[in-house]
Amino acid sequence: MKNVRVWYTKDDECKYISHLDLNKVMMRAIQKSKINIWHTEGFNPHPFITFALPLSLGFKGVKETMDMRLIDDEYNKNDIIAALNNCLPKGIRVFDLTEPVMKAGKIEQALFEIVIKDERADVDTLYNNFKNLLDQDEILVMKKTKKKGLQQIDIKPHIIKCKVADYKGYIKCRVILPAGSTTNINPTLLINAFNEKYGLDVFYQITRLDIFDKNGNSFK
Repeated sequence: MKNVRVWYTKDDECKYISHLDLNKVMMRAIQKSKINIWHTEGFNPHPFITFALPLSLGFKGVKETMDMRLIDDEYNKNDIIAALNNCLPKGIRVFDLTEPVMKAGKIEQALFEIVIKDERADVDTLYNNFKNLLDQDEILVMKKTKKKGLQQIDIKPHIIKCKVADYKGYIKCRVILPAGSTTNINPTLLINAFNEKYGLDVFYQITRLDIFDKNGNSFK
C-alpha cells in the first residue's frame, strides 16, 4: 500500500461547502472514480482519507490537501488526477499527487490573502485606516473559544507577518497567522477588529494561499 497526498483547489460555489460535507464529496468522488483505495475495516467500511487542515467556510483555498492510501504501490498520477476531477464539482480541482513528506501535526502557520472593499470609503482611506490598525500596540477583538466561550483577546502578538497594498477599488492584505492544533487565529478576527474600530461593514474575500510548519517551511 502507498500513502499519497492529493493537492486541490477549492473555489467558486464550493467555498461554501463545509468541511464535513467536503469529506462526503471527496468520498463519493473516490468511490465513483473507482480508484483502488484502501477502505477502513469494520461494519461500515469507507475510503480512508484525512485532511491536513480544515478550511473555514467561505474561504477559497489554492493549495489544499487530502491524504489517502492506495492499495497498489505503483500508480499513474495523471490517471488518478483525471479520474477525480471527472467526479468532482467544478469548484474543486485536483492539480497534483505526491508522496507525503510532512505530518499534519507539524502545521503551525497559514498564509492568507484578504481582499477588502467598501463602496462608502475610498481606497486611500481604507488603506490608511487598515495600516493604522496594524500599527496599534494591541488589536483587541472578541473571540469564541470552546473552553471559555466569548472573550476578548489581543491578536496583535499573533500576527507573524503582514503586508498591505492598495489597488484600484480595493486593498489587499497578505497575513501569516498561527494555524494548527495548538493556536489558531482566524483572519476574520482582523476584519472584525477593523470594522469595530472604524464603524464599517466591509466586503471581504479570504483565500488561504499556503500552510507552514513552525519554521515557515511550506507543507509538503
